[in-house]
Amino acid sequence: MSKDIQQERVWAVQRFLNGEKPGSICASLGRSTSWLHKWIKRYRPDDPSWAHSQSRKPCTNPWRTPAEVEEIVKMVRLSLYNQELFCGDQAILWELDEPGVRPLPSLRTINRILNRHGLTHRRTGHYEPKGIPYPKLPAVIPNQTHQADFVGPRYLKGPIRFYSLNTVDVATGRCAVQPMLSPLRAKRNRRFLGYLEAPWSAT
Repeated sequence: MSKDIQQERVWAVQRFLNGEKPGSICASLGRSTSWLHKWIKRYRPDDPSWAHSQSRKPCTNPWRTPAEVEEIVKMVRLSLYNQELFCGDQAILWELDEPGVRPLPSLRTINRILNRHGLTHRRTGHYEPKGIPYPKLPAVIPNQTHQADFVGPRYLKGPIRFYSLNTVDVATGRCAVQPMLSPLRAKRNRRFLGYLEAPWSAT
């Protein structure tokens, strides 16, 4: 801000306090009476910065994501990362939707939050086994030993979250994949048996 403009405000208010009429002050400065009354209202004898310009930026932003939602996004991302799960925007959105967080942020909002807090780095390094001993069955010929496990969640645009039941022939390395929306729901009904039987019934 120009010091001349600031000094003009000081002089105008001082002339008013000395008893000069507003019309005379404004005419000599080429200013409106509303301008003069604005600075008279802001005048504070104990505050030397009263004549400084103030920011016109709103004190609050109605479109900004609530702080509590932003903190939840950060905690969910950290939780997924520590569990070695997918921890991108889509994975976080699904995790937020399950406990019923409202308002539910968009994918763009989640991305902005992650970028703002530097939470976009990816996990690096090779997989390190946890050292848990599992029973080892013989696998010398095809179809002698099969291993099955759920993988997921995985995400498609839409958004669609899905899992898959992967069954591997240990001897040959061939794998059968059975996609499903939820492994928990599958385990509770007879369709789950169909997922297990599918690799053996396929022709």
